[in-house]
Amino acid sequence: MKFATFLPAQSRQPSLGVETPSGDFLDLTAAAAVLGPVIPGSMAQLIRGGAAAIQAVAEALASPRVNGLLQARDSLTFLPPIRTGKNVFCVGRNYREHIIEGNRANGRPENQFPEAIEFFTKPATALVGHQGAVLRHEAITNSLDYEVELAIVIGKGGANIREEDALQHVFGYTVVNDITARDLQKRHGQWFKGKGLDTSCPVGPVITHHSAIADPNQLELSLTVNGEQRQRHNTNDMIFSVQRIIAELSIGMTLEPGDIISTGTPQGVGFAMTPPACLQAGDVVRATVQGIGTLENRIVGG
Repeated sequence: MKFATFLPAQSRQPSLGVETPSGDFLDLTAAAAVLGPVIPGSMAQLIRGGAAAIQAVAEALASPRVNGLLQARDSLTFLPPIRTGKNVFCVGRNYREHIIEGNRANGRPENQFPEAIEFFTKPATALVGHQGAVLRHEAITNSLDYEVELAIVIGKGGANIREEDALQHVFGYTVVNDITARDLQKRHGQWFKGKGLDTSCPVGPVITHHSAIADPNQLELSLTVNGEQRQRHNTNDMIFSVQRIIAELSIGMTLEPGDIISTGTPQGVGFAMTPPACLQAGDVVRATVQGIGTLENRIVGG
């Protein structure tokens, strides 16, 4: 199952939806009013509801009482699947080939790999949904860059999670584009400022339930800018697996349902190209992860 948060046509109230085989969405928030509160009306309720909520959604999809509640995909305004109030954790330098290209661009030994996972965060103000505008921030950065990433959505909270138990804590997976101001990142000597600007965390369009992803460490991912292929690789190049990331992050720190953990990007980023290729106003960036879908955003002036 694939779930999204969106504004239905001619509505200002967010709805939770589940994708149907046609590619359109059943409005679960509206379905809850018809079928009763057993149907989750928001992404937070869905995640907290666990297996019972997933079963209720399956029954709603089969019910003739909701036939009038389908929303055409093209009519929707997509929002970040998880909107506010949850942590957005990120992992840096996790793909071998990306580390090599970054080391080469920064004059470091090519095979200098991290011994520990490098974590950072993004603020909630960075979140933007599928087809949302990403600010170019011309006044403060000359080198805006892209990074396609697989992101984990936590379903079952906990601390000190064992690596062998980690996938039991996953609700699903989504796509993140880790938009980065490279010059700010370099100037401040750490990653939060350069990766925390407003609209610097496009996410979506959907969260794919974990039951549909057999192995998150074996997924194709890619990114294009204006139709030009920039990134194309597989999560099997990650140094630290999804399980390892969850386990390490949770040491001494409680993960909560709805937390997002973005797992790093493969090679092909703009700053490592010759010459460097930065994002400009008008560019259309499409980030794709196998089994989830394509997250598309346009860069706009501002």
